[in-house]
Amino acid sequence: MINRIRDIRRQKRLTLADVAAACVPPTTAQTIGRLETGTRNLSLVWMNRIAAALEVEPELLVRGEAAEQPRIIARLIDSGADALTTPRDAVLPTALGSEGTLLALAVETSAGEYRGGDQIWLRQLPPESFARLLNRDVLAPRPGGRFAFGRLIDRDDNRVALLPPGPGQRQIIVEAPAWLAVAEMLVRKL
Repeated sequence: MINRIRDIRRQKRLTLADVAAACVPPTTAQTIGRLETGTRNLSLVWMNRIAAALEVEPELLVRGEAAEQPRIIARLIDSGADALTTPRDAVLPTALGSEGTLLALAVETSAGEYRGGDQIWLRQLPPESFARLLNRDVLAPRPGGRFAFGRLIDRDDNRVALLPPGPGQRQIIVEAPAWLAVAEMLVRKL
């Protein structure tokens, strides 16, 4: 099994000390470093503790050696493409989030910054999370099996207001949605 703790930690822009402090109970950055490099065995207990600290599913921390995995081999900087000294596993951003169910929205007609053929991956969140979704694109369920999609511009206990992505469209008010799904990743074929 190949340990992907370092790759996930780096993609989440966390330090060893950040992960160590987020563990329950807290541990040391040195211990996390040893677990990442394999100088200390990654037990199931440690796997669960670190997964909780990184807010990912425990099985995301390891992969089989035979499985071909997408790799990050370079980074784009001001001077151009720069090779990484050590390639690392590419973990989808959607896999890095732990709360809420993943949903996908297919874009068939261009609207705003979205083009026909795009896929918008969203994470479904409960009403208590709505306050942190302001000014983000969301999908909201409506009565009769319909949906509304747009930028969340206002909310209170009983309603949310969305501004659709197309130009010149009026805001949509959705009364007491059971959930909102926030746009997390855009997939566009080149």
